[in-house]
Amino acid sequence: MTVRIEPDGRTKRLHGRAAWMMRELVKAGKRGVTTIELPAGVRVSHAVYLLRREGFIISMQREAHGGEFAGVHGRFRIETPCTIVNDGSAVAA
Repeated sequence: MTVRIEPDGRTKRLHGRAAWMMRELVKAGKRGVTTIELPAGVRVSHAVYLLRREGFIISMQREAHGGEFAGVHGRFRIETPCTIVNDGSAVAA
């Protein structure tokens, strides 16, 4: 996946879980994503770490949730203005 960072137009290439998480964050927009909304077993914090290591700013806000296993989860949002230029998820076989 290739991502263009706005407004200067620099690009970054992302692979694997980092690319997948970027896709989810961009798709979610200002709403952001939580671990509850993503597939079970995804190591969200590691994917976010990989993106932060590449220089992307990703915020995390704690939110309470109820239910049988009530507690707190994080909502992650991409704060770096960016555009996905080449998704790469439709790679030819």
